[in-house]
Amino acid sequence: MIQERDIDLIRTASHGDPFSVLGVHADERGYLWLRAFLPAAASVELLGAGGVALAALELRHANGFFECAFPVGAPADYRLKVRWADGNESVIDDPYRFPPVLGEMDVWLMGEGSHLRPYEVLGATQRVMEGVAGTSFCVWAPNASRVSVVGDFNVWDGRRHPMRLRRECGVWEIFIPGIATGTAYKYEIRAREGHVLPLKADPYALQSEMRPATASVVTRMPEVAIASPARQAANALDAPMSIYEVHLGSWRRKIDDENGDHGRFLTWDELADTLVPYTRDMGFTHLELMPVTEHPFDGSWGYQPIGMYSPTSRFGDAPGFRRFVDRCHAEGVGVLLDWVPAHFPTDTHGLANFDGTQLYEYADPREGFHQDWNTLIYNLGRTEVSNFLVANALYWLERYNVDGLRVDAVASMLYRDYSRKHGEWVPNVHGGRENLEAIAFLKRMNEVVGSERSQAVTLAEESTAFPAVSRPTYAGGLGFHYKWNMGWMHDTLSYMARDPLYRKHHHGEMTFGMVYAFNENFVLPISHDEVVHGKGSLLTKMPGDRWQKFANLRAYFGFMFGHPGKKLLFMGCEFGQEREWNHDQSLDWHLLGDRQHEGVQRLMHDLNRLYKATPALYQRDFTPDGFEWIEHNDADRSVLCFARHGNEPGSMVVVVCNFTPMVQHDYRVGVPRPGVYVERINTDSAHYGGSNVGAPFGEITADAIGWHGKAQSLALTLPPLATVFFEWKA
Repeated sequence: MIQERDIDLIRTASHGDPFSVLGVHADERGYLWLRAFLPAAASVELLGAGGVALAALELRHANGFFECAFPVGAPADYRLKVRWADGNESVIDDPYRFPPVLGEMDVWLMGEGSHLRPYEVLGATQRVMEGVAGTSFCVWAPNASRVSVVGDFNVWDGRRHPMRLRRECGVWEIFIPGIATGTAYKYEIRAREGHVLPLKADPYALQSEMRPATASVVTRMPEVAIASPARQAANALDAPMSIYEVHLGSWRRKIDDENGDHGRFLTWDELADTLVPYTRDMGFTHLELMPVTEHPFDGSWGYQPIGMYSPTSRFGDAPGFRRFVDRCHAEGVGVLLDWVPAHFPTDTHGLANFDGTQLYEYADPREGFHQDWNTLIYNLGRTEVSNFLVANALYWLERYNVDGLRVDAVASMLYRDYSRKHGEWVPNVHGGRENLEAIAFLKRMNEVVGSERSQAVTLAEESTAFPAVSRPTYAGGLGFHYKWNMGWMHDTLSYMARDPLYRKHHHGEMTFGMVYAFNENFVLPISHDEVVHGKGSLLTKMPGDRWQKFANLRAYFGFMFGHPGKKLLFMGCEFGQEREWNHDQSLDWHLLGDRQHEGVQRLMHDLNRLYKATPALYQRDFTPDGFEWIEHNDADRSVLCFARHGNEPGSMVVVVCNFTPMVQHDYRVGVPRPGVYVERINTDSAHYGGSNVGAPFGEITADAIGWHGKAQSLALTLPPLATVFFEWKA
């Protein structure tokens, strides 16, 4: 007979090892006993093969604790027939008759924090055990005294499905028969001090409820996507990369009566039918999606995620996101995801104080609390936490077939004193400011991506001078493929915001980027951060009257596409959105009825077309031999001129920029080769809303007149506030 104390612990959901009590067990005399805890049950019968009744269970406690001697010859795959207090009856499989979920190798690898794919066993996994279909639930909570899975299937009662602790790795597990796709669930966790925590979402949940609901949802994991040689070629360092950065919730919305003026979110399939063709037709090579990991607060734009393995339910279910990515690839568009391993929000249903201790975050707030964002910082020195995130990176690349991850807030990870005053941070073991654990994590993440998904790329948003961010780890680098060039962005936008009258005093802001252009593999980012928080839109940053604002914007885009480095542009900038970006409403697509806005969009389309068709503009982005200054000292006339070179002999483009509103007549430019130069794009063309000043007939032949140290030169009429591309033709 069972001890009364064990019954009390089970019925109060306080037992730390429910599998030692429930199910079939032998007593000290060798007799087998079957025990079940079924609150609100009036009676329980043991059923054998074919549903034959074998025995009635005795009610040992009014709360619903039943037991009986297990009959000799009773099958191991028994079932229970339950008559409930309300008169209903049901036949159920006993979760406590099934063996452990985790295999010995999984336990070993999770214990040492080296499991490449823990998401295949942790979280909610639909499976068949001993011929019975259901879902296994596994959650890491090593300091909890008891963990239960709860949901509608057990009326959110933590007494009904307490889990088994695998002490070797701190994971609690249970297999519950009959749990199907679409079932909402959470974990009820009792801390080691005895108090019950707020219900927790599953850190490894593959789908989540639509906010403000916060439960996790059972769904099937996507199949592993086969690596594609075509995608590997499209993501190579010497391939063109023009990235369209998008916030899915505000790119475009569907207006309906229910959601008011701002409309509802588009679904994954609606986005596939609209956003993907638009991106393709505009000529962008890649989409970069601001975080699609589940997050509770719209105003965080996804940068405070809780469901790291869960595509946000704002646009539909998880399979819908896989269909969206597949559609992108079918249209020749790559997909990059913004990924946030730097911090997480303090919401009580998330990772904060997960098992009653600082499990995922640093315990010391000088290490674990981010003052700028009021978020918590991952304790990357803990192997299980680092493994959680490294595996997460691989999950999105393998299971959703995305092309790469843009890692957010890398600078905040690298430095322990990031945005902290003296005395507000803890030095590393050597007394320095570098976060050695974060550095090791980033290196390992990039190494795992490189070895397991070689077609994928990683990009770092890193705003400091930390060395070798985009260099291989074997050469002492962090292992990223690309780094955002924040310095280039700040300098050039500062220059463009100035009145042309004063630009000559700040000429270096446009040229300084070339001093360090080849220290890293740079992406030139004009991102969402430049059009929020009172900064205004890209168009409104430009000086002058309306015509000059548009001309400045077009000239800047031309300079950007001529400059070494891959390109990134935030949505709306491609047609000169006038108001600052608002995440709560759609872009102002109606502006395309205006000639100037339409002209900017045409220019971006043509720049992308020229860029992809002209190897000189991308093949040698990261080597000095791909760039050649022709004129960078003409500050008085605010003119820049440079050449870009491709791999093939004669692959060359000359780019000339005039950042004043004055037409520069008979402006001579030395060129590397004699012959004919064909005007490919003039941002002042009337086609784009400009004044149509430029080279006659679109071609000009080099004169045998030495200039700028060259044996030949071009005599040009430089249009006002414009960038002109000339491609060499033999």
